[in-house]
Amino acid sequence: MKLEKQALLEALKTISVPGEGEDMVSSGAVTNVVTFGDEVIVDVTIKNPSLQAKKKTEVEIMKAIHAEVHQKAKVKVNVRVDAPEKQQKNEIKGKPIPGIQNIIAVASGKGGVGKSTITANLAVSLQKMGFKVGILDADIYGPSIPMMFDVQEEKPLSVKVDGKQKMKPVESYGVKVLSIGFFTRPDQAVVWRGPMASKALNQMIFDAAWGELDFLLVDLPPGTGDIHLSIVQAMPITGAVVVSTPQNVALADAKKGVAMFQQESINVPVLGIVENMAWFTPEELPDNKYYIFGKEGARNLAEDLNVPLLAQIPLVQSIREAGDVGRPAALQENTILAKAFEEMTRNSVEQLVKRNTDLPPTEAVKITTMAGCAAVKK
Repeated sequence: MKLEKQALLEALKTISVPGEGEDMVSSGAVTNVVTFGDEVIVDVTIKNPSLQAKKKTEVEIMKAIHAEVHQKAKVKVNVRVDAPEKQQKNEIKGKPIPGIQNIIAVASGKGGVGKSTITANLAVSLQKMGFKVGILDADIYGPSIPMMFDVQEEKPLSVKVDGKQKMKPVESYGVKVLSIGFFTRPDQAVVWRGPMASKALNQMIFDAAWGELDFLLVDLPPGTGDIHLSIVQAMPITGAVVVSTPQNVALADAKKGVAMFQQESINVPVLGIVENMAWFTPEELPDNKYYIFGKEGARNLAEDLNVPLLAQIPLVQSIREAGDVGRPAALQENTILAKAFEEMTRNSVEQLVKRNTDLPPTEAVKITTMAGCAAVKK
């Protein structure tokens, strides 16, 4: 058996470079192809330094050659990583919040993917690990954090701090919470224009007596709009967590959410992606997995965007029930759900520690007129 080099190159053209989209031959990623009878050696250079990208490249090359050229070819792949050096850069200094060590934005491009559920369970998991935690519910038009912590009827008290009147956050399960939901009736719609919503948000950020916090989680509304710009202008966010389901429709919007934080004018590190509703597991069949929203979608997106996959959270009825009664599922002991949320939290903290070690502090962004809008030419 003799393998033709041209046939091998044609097979390699069917594979795209991780995170780039162009095929391996046209992009120049394939640097050399050598054949010896039924043996072939492929040298390839990629820019994505992750172990998953290297393994995926190796497996896809082997599959392509076996499928397109010869199924019994002996293939050896040498993957070299040529990652560009990360440049440390700061934006314009903003207003730090005294006493708060890390601010994590939890975002999603699309509504209904369980972003608030992830925020609530991340918060209580951090609290169980011994951290001091707060949540700012920045979803002005659809606040759901008060219900998830069973504090819908509570009202923040007014306290005096350094001679100034401040709002004291409501506390539940050891987590401090502030939300616009505390200031409206359950049946009252918040019909505000952007500037009014942003002003209310700023009051909850800077006129609150948060005290000493290791983590302040900001539960953002879906999309990439006014509230998001207000947050990155007002707060030096340490990093962002993006939530998505495996479904293509959700992944398309999650990709935009990651792109928003990575814009040059915003420059907020993305700690990773959480795949929520990764599979459905019935309570009576705990070992069964049904991929009703698709399989591995967020994992593949994380690899393509070169950001970590923080966790895959199953779709289980008790998560919904726990949220509806105001007791986050992560508070359960020794359950599959508690372990899944603990893994998510450990991975998030690990990425945060890496980020704080490798990068300078994120600084709040100055956005004027249309700057920061990707559609506007500079």
